[in-house]
Order: sequence, then C-alpha cells, then structure tokens
Amino acid sequence: VQLQASGGGLVQAGGSLGLSCAASGRTFSSYAMGWFRQAPGKEREFVAAITWSGDRTYYAGPLKGRFAISRDNAKNTVYLQMNSLKPEDSAVYYCAAGGSTMLVRDRPEYWGQGTLVTVSS
Repeated sequence: VQLQASGGGLVQAGGSLGLSCAASGRTFSSYAMGWFRQAPGKEREFVAAITWSGDRTYYAGPLKGRFAISRDNAKNTVYLQMNSLKPEDSAVYYCAAGGSTMLVRDRPEYWGQGTLVTVSS
C-alpha cells in the first residue's frame, strides 16, 4: 500500500484543518488506518485509528472531541478533521495502515510521507 498524505498548512489557533491520505496499491478497504504526528524534538505519537469498515474509531485521549478520523473506501482515502486547533497541535502528521486498529496503533505496516501542520497563536 502506498499512502500519500495532504492537506497540511498554516492555521490560526482555534481554527480547523482537514487532512487526507490517499492510498493506492493493495486493497485499501482491508486495512485499518491511522494518523500519527511528530512535533519537533518529540517522539511520534498516535493520534487516531479507524477500522477497515469505518465502524469504529479510536483516539488518543486528549484529542478525542477535537479530532475526527473517517474514511471513504470507495475513494481509497482516510481523513482527519482537526478542530479547535492549538499551537501544541503543530507537527508533521503521518497516515499509516495496518492489519487492525491495534496493529496500526502499535506496529503499522505502511507509512505515508508526512504533511506539516502549523498552528499559530
């Protein structure tokens, strides 16, 4: 699976931004998908995951309620909607694919390149 993330940019604190990750190659709909982020000087951290069918989602605790992951298997795309953004949300955001939501969280099989999100105060 090849993953291509897009949608990053500069946004003011309190604003919203939507990220997309387009997949190609093997059957997208058979993979759980996830989003991660890495801020400068920090380790990459889990953001959210969604089952292959889209019927269940999981979030890093502090982000639940502000971020929403979704997918469209017909378009081979997973999305991350980010609302009420804070400067500490600034990071490079990565999408990933794995065999299950637990696997994609702990041991993704495939990574996309990152897309930079900068939140100004």
